[in-house]
Amino acid sequence: MIMNDLSARTLQMEEMLLNLGPAKGKDFATVVGPWLVTLDELSNFEIAPKENHTGKSWNLKMSCSVNGIQVSEGNLGDMDWTFAEIVERASYGADLYPGDIIGSGTVGTGCFLELNGTGKLNNPEYKEQWLQDGDEVVMEIDGLGTLKNTIVAEQTDWSILALKK
Repeated sequence: MIMNDLSARTLQMEEMLLNLGPAKGKDFATVVGPWLVTLDELSNFEIAPKENHTGKSWNLKMSCSVNGIQVSEGNLGDMDWTFAEIVERASYGADLYPGDIIGSGTVGTGCFLELNGTGKLNNPEYKEQWLQDGDEVVMEIDGLGTLKNTIVAEQTDWSILALKK
């Protein structure tokens, strides 16, 4: 299935200043869907994993747009680690249970933190892009469908730094 980790970067940056993170997941900032498919439903997309890796890989085109403008594109087949290897690592020293969801990481060019950093390296005049209230995020992956979400800003001035002071 498609998973969109809408990391709360403002909170993460505050936690980093307090040597706290980003260690705490934000349950309000991850969406999954639109459906879960089984491995047999992806058999037509299966390809060999990269050299020296074990498990399965798939030729699945992925893209993401914000307000109709494409911001990310990639292919699941370009992942360095297979899902078998990711699950192996995630289970080391931790119990995994049926129903647990494990994300594979960001599609190339899929993270605004990375996009903004690269943009500023290439052009000092680059204007940072962050998701805003009302933005529509659309993620599409061959064989998995389309996941659409609209960003809704929480009206709060809560700050962990302000609490510490």
